[in-house]
Amino acid sequence: MSQRYRTNLRDRSTLLGTNADYRTPPSSGRSSPYNDGLGRDVPFQPMGQRYADDLEGQNDEHLEGLTAKVKILKDITIGIGNEVRESTVQLSQMNDAFSETSGILAGTFRRMNNMAARQGCRWLWYIVFLIVVFWFFIVVWWFRR
Repeated sequence: MSQRYRTNLRDRSTLLGTNADYRTPPSSGRSSPYNDGLGRDVPFQPMGQRYADDLEGQNDEHLEGLTAKVKILKDITIGIGNEVRESTVQLSQMNDAFSETSGILAGTFRRMNNMAARQGCRWLWYIVFLIVVFWFFIVVWWFRR
């Protein structure tokens, strides 16, 4: 029984049916040695050395195209890597600058709080007066333009 089963697997007509109209799916429009360019399948007929040279030429063309694409992708990834390194350095420098500024502002705020504690509430009126004067100058300047 196992021998009969193996024979059936080797017999193509048994697997695919006895339909003589069985065809492969249509091609994608690319050039093929099995297609005449009009969508009609032609039987495989190797033409010797010329046929092999044509196939090798097509392979070389495709290989050159793929090589160019790989080179472009490599250049892009190298550019991305360089940009990432430069951005990392720039972000590190910005982080250092912000840390320094934060320290300066914290010291200024601490000194301002010490001054406010020594003088009481009088400094608040000075700040309000300066803001009102500054606002007055801005309004006058804006309407005189």
